[in-house]
Amino acid sequence: MKNITLLLLYLLAFNISKAQQKAVTETGEQVILFENGSWEYENKEDSIEKETPTNTKVFKTDEESTFLLKSSKLDFGFYLDPTLWSFSKAIDNAAAEYELELKGEDLYGMIICEKLEIPIESLKAIAIQNGRDAAPDLKVVTEEYRIVNGIKVLHLQMNGTLQGIKFSYYGYYYSGSDGSVQFITYTSQALLDSYKEDCEKILNVS
Repeated sequence: MKNITLLLLYLLAFNISKAQQKAVTETGEQVILFENGSWEYENKEDSIEKETPTNTKVFKTDEESTFLLKSSKLDFGFYLDPTLWSFSKAIDNAAAEYELELKGEDLYGMIICEKLEIPIESLKAIAIQNGRDAAPDLKVVTEEYRIVNGIKVLHLQMNGTLQGIKFSYYGYYYSGSDGSVQFITYTSQALLDSYKEDCEKILNVS
């Protein structure tokens, strides 16, 4: 057992015996809490500290992405190709500013902008928590930093199951003194590989 303080973001479930609880730490690891105050990682692999790598590839806006979609909340803009993508003010998701759809396809996106600066690890934990609110089995598949048009962002791919549908979130997370942005694309896990090029083009636009 480790004797450190955890910031518990979300209580997932109670054990039938009430002798233990499951929770998620601020960095997204699932832990089991015991009545005596001790705890352990549910997944032993989570106990190994992992440093998030930085991808050395150059990421920049695609030449066909010429339409500037501007945030009304932050001094941010997102270039896209309007012949491929449709967009609208978010209706279904109250937290999002924009919703996007690859025309005629099953790839979607959303942009969440906030004026608040949030430490990137906390932003990651919030994203994981929000995902697990809907899909308790959500797991981080890919995690790395990228430099996109000179801006450092966190890239995450997260897979989960929602109402029997296996889906993937594939997105970028940024926070600084100018605010915080979550730019996320999503589709079914079975379709993600075929849509990754489209995901990359729409994401590399800030």
